[in-house]
Amino acid sequence: MVNSKRALATLVLLLVIIDASLAFDYGQAVDKSLLFFEAQRSGKLPYNQRVKWRGDSGLHDGFQQKVNLVGGYYDAGDHVKFGLPMAYSVTMLSWGAIEYGLSMKDLNQMGHVLTAIKWGTDYFLKAHTQPNVLWGQVGDGDSDHYCWERPEDMTTPRTAYKIDTEHPGSDLAGETAAALAAAAIAFRPYNSSYSDLLLVHSKQLFWFADRFRGLFTDSIPSAKEFYTSSGYYDELLWAATWLYRATKDESYLKYVVDNAASMGGTGWAVKEFSWDNKYAGVQILLTKVLIDGDGGAYAATLKQYQAKADYFACACNQKNDGYNAPMTPGGLLYLHEWNNMQYAASAAFLLAVYSDYLSAAKLVLKCPDATVQPQELLGFAKSQADYILGKNPNSMSYIVGYGQKYPTHVHHRGASIASVSVLHSAVGCVQGFDAWYRRPQADPNIVYGGLVGGPDKNDNYDDDRSNYEQTEPTMSGTAPLIGLFAKLHRINSHYGAGPSQPKGHSISTSHPKPTAKPYTKPAGTPVVFLHSITDSWTVGRIAYYRHKVIVKNQSGKPITDLKLVIENLSGSLWGLSPTQNKNIYELPEWIKVINPGSEFNFVYVQGGPQAKISVHSYH
Repeated sequence: MVNSKRALATLVLLLVIIDASLAFDYGQAVDKSLLFFEAQRSGKLPYNQRVKWRGDSGLHDGFQQKVNLVGGYYDAGDHVKFGLPMAYSVTMLSWGAIEYGLSMKDLNQMGHVLTAIKWGTDYFLKAHTQPNVLWGQVGDGDSDHYCWERPEDMTTPRTAYKIDTEHPGSDLAGETAAALAAAAIAFRPYNSSYSDLLLVHSKQLFWFADRFRGLFTDSIPSAKEFYTSSGYYDELLWAATWLYRATKDESYLKYVVDNAASMGGTGWAVKEFSWDNKYAGVQILLTKVLIDGDGGAYAATLKQYQAKADYFACACNQKNDGYNAPMTPGGLLYLHEWNNMQYAASAAFLLAVYSDYLSAAKLVLKCPDATVQPQELLGFAKSQADYILGKNPNSMSYIVGYGQKYPTHVHHRGASIASVSVLHSAVGCVQGFDAWYRRPQADPNIVYGGLVGGPDKNDNYDDDRSNYEQTEPTMSGTAPLIGLFAKLHRINSHYGAGPSQPKGHSISTSHPKPTAKPYTKPAGTPVVFLHSITDSWTVGRIAYYRHKVIVKNQSGKPITDLKLVIENLSGSLWGLSPTQNKNIYELPEWIKVINPGSEFNFVYVQGGPQAKISVHSYH
């Protein structure tokens, strides 16, 4: 009986995920995201370049130092080639291809994914000029940021920086080793000789990173302001873990076990997974080794890694006895003020992968607050993807070019200035600021697939080109989404494809707004509802409104277990959780109590009149 109930609960969770997934075209999201990598290319562009507003750039990178560093990627909206986030992005692209290659093949995107990976790995092979030498950066962030110009017009210094035995960078070399090892796995079925070459360089870089230890920002100080590394132990464990997966050489597994405590692998319990902090990724990869039955004599230590993997998953899923990852009221993981969405994207991908690992082993996640089924973990990952694609309080996509409403004033030099194919004359360093950076119009080029920094801790977003914390897209943000979207597409294609995004609809924010009517409390209820309309737009002939409802406790006593009745709701809602009863909603899990005089808010979007809201029950 218990097993049948558990099976039924799992089926219900899966059906909820499937039903909700039909709202978005994840296949289109994969396609758009891959275009971002073409927009970020440096070097001589290929004949089949799909982003036509870009041209060749950085064709003399490294020549001053007598090394060929042409190629690679620009990391964000500027033109510096930073090695650490570039390598992390390639690792995440490769991991997505490893886990969700079948879905990528179904979408006919595997070729584009491998091309994106290879554009990075080819560059790393050039940059790894000797076993103990890695060129880790081209360009200088300070001088680059003094100018606003297209990459094709660059006039800023293209100084190249390296790490070596006297100027080590274990974090940079370790992450690059991990990227090459992960890429070797991705390429193995398609080009085994290239895969072998990647592994040769990966092994050399790992040995270099481990033998000559140090932070790369101590050796390349100009990177510190932009990508400050918090340490290199996680990258050493990360690289060894990927090398073990790529080679099955037990010496790498022994390395992560022998160094588990001293390098923090079994000591650090984290809530973040990112270009800087790889611990959660290490812990989940090693948990797979354990649950696949390959731990052998190392099982005891791998169980300690698993405990920390569970901590990360429980913290993200808001079931960690109060020690949870922070979230916005609208349901987005919120870890950093600057470019937060890349952290939510990486976490969501990692949770989807962990859900698959647990599901394959028929295991559940045991959190302090509840037992979590793998499909529930996937559901949380999907909620982050859906928030990014438009299911959020602003009802906008944070992937540039996806959906009907998305950022149009992106902090991106190439996107914000007319293409070289349109404006043939060079745009100078200062001229770019005067003529293009400060112009109020939308970007002339759509940088498809760029995941911008996203909203603040209260879900507010200001689409302003100068607001780089929120409007700058990054490779490290988009890279994990390609695998995540491919996974979610697989669910759709397995159970029935969802509708494609409609095209050609005009969007207007100047539609006249109906008068907002505040909800007043019926006699005896403990809260008051303040109802307002904060935005409106039209799609075709239908007017849609963004309704914000503030719920304030005026009872003089703390309120718990508040449930609301919401009638006449025809659109999407954020900030409340549905119950099993029709039209009944409850507070999200991270709001335990509403103290006297305090308030919270939720948002819904729909056409026509506002919904009717009342109190169902409370304590």
